[in-house]
Parts: sequence; C-alpha cells; structure tokens
Amino acid sequence: MESRNKCRYYEEQLPELEQVVMVNIIKNTELGVYVKLLEYDDIDGMILPGELSRRRIRSMQKIVRIGSDEPVVVIRIDKEKGYIDLSKRRVTPEETVECEKRFQKVKAADNILQHVAEKLDIPILDLYETVAWPLARKYKFAVDAFKMSIFAPKILNEIKFASPVIKEELVKYIATRLKPHASKLRADIEVQCFGYDGIDAVKNALLSGEAVATETTPLKVRLVAPPLFVLNSLQCFDQDEGIRVLKKAIDAIKSSIEAVDGGSIRVVMEPKVVNSQDDECLRELMEKRATENMEVSGDEDSESEDIEIR
Repeated sequence: MESRNKCRYYEEQLPELEQVVMVNIIKNTELGVYVKLLEYDDIDGMILPGELSRRRIRSMQKIVRIGSDEPVVVIRIDKEKGYIDLSKRRVTPEETVECEKRFQKVKAADNILQHVAEKLDIPILDLYETVAWPLARKYKFAVDAFKMSIFAPKILNEIKFASPVIKEELVKYIATRLKPHASKLRADIEVQCFGYDGIDAVKNALLSGEAVATETTPLKVRLVAPPLFVLNSLQCFDQDEGIRVLKKAIDAIKSSIEAVDGGSIRVVMEPKVVNSQDDECLRELMEKRATENMEVSGDEDSESEDIEIR
C-alpha cells in the first residue's frame, strides 16, 4: 500500500516555472541549499548560491536555517533528470505573504485528509483524487469548501465517495477541526423621515434589510432612541461574510428610506465585530437615551422596541 502520510497537495505532479512554492531546508553545501518541496510530495530541489540573497552572503546560516520553511520561486525544471532549481532572492514580500497563506490552507486540508486516511486505513492519494482536488477545482481551496460544508452540507454531496463511511468520518472530523467561533457584528445607524406616514416609512425601511439576511447571518434591528438604531448579528461564524451582509442591509434601508419624501439615513458606526466592552457602552447609551426620553416626553414604552429580521 502507498504511504498514507505523504502526498502532493495539487493535481499537477510538478510546479510551473515562476511559481512560488514552499520548501523545507534540508542541507547547506558549497554547491547550494538542498530542499524538499512541501506541496509536491517532498520532491527534491536546490537553491543555488547565487539565488539565495540579493545581498553579499557572509554566512549561509544567516540566510537559511536547516529545518526552516521558506517560500522560493521555481526558475528551472528538468523533468528528465528530475532537477528543480529554485531562487529565494527573487521572491517579493507580496509573493511571500501569498505563498504562506496558500500553504496554510492546503496544509489545513491535508491534516484533515491525513486523519481520515489513517483512521480508515486508506491511501491518502485516494482522498486527494476523489475529495480534495475536485473541491479545489470549484472552490479554489478544499479547506474553504470544508468550512462551508458545515453550514451547507450539500457541498459534500457533490463528491462521489468510495464509501459512506469515508463521508461520515470526514464530516465528523471537519466539524471537530474547523468548528467556527461565533462573533457579534454591529452597525449603528440613524434613520428618520419627516414626511407623511414617517413612522411607517422608517419601519418599512428597517424591515427591508431582511431581504439580505442569510441563514448564517441573521439580523436584528434594535431601537436605541429615535432616530438611532442598532443593526446587528449576534451569532455570525464568518466575519467577512457577516460584514458584507450588514453593509447590504444598510444599502437596502438607504434605498427604501430615501425613496420617501423627507427620509434620510446616516451611518453612525460602520459594520464591525464588537466585544463585551462595546456591548456595555451600548447598554449605557440605551439607558441614557431612555432616561432622556422619559424626562422629555414620558414615552417609556418605545425605548427598546425590537424588530426581528429573519
């Protein structure tokens, strides 16, 4: 049986010219630095002395450290002899960041596949061919598809598993390994309308946000004190997506209220992730506004009206 703890991360057996790849430093010699290409089944490569640094090299140990992982660019490939020449000095800071991000993603997917392969005693390559690579074709990174499958199980239904047991173990381990942490998101807005039926116009504008709420980003509008409202999502597992949803909700409210004579909206606080300190500040503000309202009008019944947006 093929070794289950070693496999390339991509369908292509070799990298392409000018591709930035992650390598592990194995040995320093006068001829160059020997490395293993971590994303390509640990195949051998070499960084020639002239490709190590743009600066004068006084100590090889200060340029590369044995056992360290480094992003390098492929400058030559000899498929017949199996030579892959690499350059460290030609990699830009931007390429380094992108390579590290990509490597973290493919490594995360590999960790999950390794677990399933070892648990069920099946070749890791089988899981790459049937699961990881098909998902990567559609979602770019298999680990991103794994994360989305927690809330959209149909993603894994697209895969033709060799056995239901494989899918069961994969789903179980994804839930354990990639279990997201919920965040609270919030935006503060002032919405008002001085036209005829202004109260209904404001209410309809706020409710128009429900059209952009999703299963993973439920929304709630809460009145602090006219005209200030809080738009939030209390259980959001994808911060970037949640902020996008909040922004779309604000756009929907803006479109609705500004279509009415005398209607306007002002964003007091842009959508962001909030913490317990932010919650405490909001609570204090609501109490202050409620007190002010009672002193001015005695209309304490309207101080904390909630509009649920599902």
